[in-house]
Amino acid sequence: MATKGTVNVQTENIFPLIKKFLYSDHEIFLRELVSNAIDATSKLKVLHGAGEVKGEIGDVKVEVIVDKEAGTLTIKDKGIGMTEEEIEKYINQIAFSGAEEFVKKYEGKEGAEQIIGHFGLGFYSSFMVSSKVQIKTLSFKEGSQAVQWESDGTPEFEISDIEKTDRGTEIVLHIAEDSKEFLEDDRISGILNKYCKFLPVEIKFGTKTIKIDDPAGETDEEGKVKRVDSEVDNIINNPHPIWTKAPADLTDEQYNQFYRELYPMTFEDPMFHIHLNVDYPFNLTGVLYFPRLKENIEVQKNKIQLYSNQVFITDSVEEIVPEFLTLLHGVIDSPDIPLNVSRSYLQADGNVKKISAHITKKVADKLNGMFKDDRADFESKWDHLKIFAEYGMLTDDKFYAKAEKFTLVKNSKGEYYTLEEYQDKIRPIQTDKDDKLVVLYANNADAHHQFITAAEERGYDVLIMDSPLTPHYISLLESKLDKVSFARVDSDTLDNLIKTDVEIPSKLSDDEKEKLKEIFEEVVNKDKFTIQFQNMSETDAPIVITQPEFMRRMQEQQRMGGGGMNMFGSFPEMYNIAVNANHETVGAILKKQKDNRTKVAKQLTDLAMLSQGMLKGAELTAFIKRSVDLIK
Repeated sequence: MATKGTVNVQTENIFPLIKKFLYSDHEIFLRELVSNAIDATSKLKVLHGAGEVKGEIGDVKVEVIVDKEAGTLTIKDKGIGMTEEEIEKYINQIAFSGAEEFVKKYEGKEGAEQIIGHFGLGFYSSFMVSSKVQIKTLSFKEGSQAVQWESDGTPEFEISDIEKTDRGTEIVLHIAEDSKEFLEDDRISGILNKYCKFLPVEIKFGTKTIKIDDPAGETDEEGKVKRVDSEVDNIINNPHPIWTKAPADLTDEQYNQFYRELYPMTFEDPMFHIHLNVDYPFNLTGVLYFPRLKENIEVQKNKIQLYSNQVFITDSVEEIVPEFLTLLHGVIDSPDIPLNVSRSYLQADGNVKKISAHITKKVADKLNGMFKDDRADFESKWDHLKIFAEYGMLTDDKFYAKAEKFTLVKNSKGEYYTLEEYQDKIRPIQTDKDDKLVVLYANNADAHHQFITAAEERGYDVLIMDSPLTPHYISLLESKLDKVSFARVDSDTLDNLIKTDVEIPSKLSDDEKEKLKEIFEEVVNKDKFTIQFQNMSETDAPIVITQPEFMRRMQEQQRMGGGGMNMFGSFPEMYNIAVNANHETVGAILKKQKDNRTKVAKQLTDLAMLSQGMLKGAELTAFIKRSVDLIK
């Protein structure tokens, strides 16, 4: 005999509200229902371990079944099932959560932590895609009567006795007309692979064909056992992912295999990993991988997957971890993070903040430990690590405090130093007359080879700082380090970059400089280039083209969208042409005939521009022709 009733809700409009607002993405319903099935199965295992379920529990895999002809999607488990009274409590009275009650009762017993605990409101997400939902269930309790609960999406329901001999629950969704996509195998397979890939109980979705040795032992012409097709269950998940195991039981190859499982389109192994395992003051497990970072930071982000008891939540984890840690790849799993939450909730949640701080500390401690344990190996990885470290230091003060001990810089000779070591190395030679330490750097060793060589010939040292974050990073270091400034090696002449009390006299008079300035201004674009005479060494180049450090750094930061620079408008490209007043070729220009003066000045400036990669198009063609004529 059927019993009819009304779901105990506070408003008649609960189902339309569920359909519209419960989840932003309707596909989540399948995650909720499969999670509930896993819950029921996990409960059975705990009860069996506690001796409350007698005998063998048998095959307990969860099954997802699409019946396109009938228009139904079924989620079937072989867990604890429900009695009519339990349906009344857990389904009809939304405010009660059976899983929460269960966890309290069995707290501390093996396996109880696997219970996800979202039966109740999560079940009602099924009405987002269904015109009718049936629950067919048989409790594990001896003498139980199988029952069916049915509702068409209104608060009214019907419960009736049914014939069902196998323990567990089937949720049968009669898919609505506007949700027929959920009767497509590929659509369901995609959702299961996204949300249920690591749930702790095997999940079957149809069958698949594999090759096996012929059971009859038939052989081919070469005497080898034939391979034949065999149809087996298609298990879509890995119930025992690597983060649920003890690090001592795992090898590096197993960690790398799991990395490839997470990112099948990645062809490089990660550099190393961090295995997270915390049970106080919050629960957290996971594995974070350090990928081999490429230049494009954005491509590397949002590769951390967030789980709650092996149920996938999101791969957008900015609210769980600091921004710079989004460059890492891997998995974080915490039952302390609820499945269905808003970003504002995550930002305000105390556990989330603790988790974020803990992960930052673990990462910093791991890097510091690697640096101390095997510096040579750490240096070999640094070119991939530096973007991550710089990003962290720029965005997280606590990380900076730890990272300044192990963060490295590399000079043009390929030698690595910590920030402190490098300051000690260059202090005797690169401290200017104002007692400021000047760090020379290049962001392209080949393009700046001329300038690097000139600096090294003067006994200076040059860093190679070629990360996309360099403009912001050096500004940070200047604000943190005492009396230290950074100057790109091509931003001015060496004598201007590192000013000393030693002054080099000029071989040219002021009158000669004025005449030469007029000649050079004839052969360059005066809006873009400023002619300056400088008293350099006779062995220095006759012409050096430089771009002021401040202007170039502002341009680079503006291109990266940093620092709100747009308020000043776009920074123009402007360069200085430093004419060496002591170079004999420069001094000889005035001794030539008027036409030849212009040709020599043009040739010298073009040579300087060529060395900077600035000579192109018609200007380059004219330079080549002029050079050939000069050789003739």
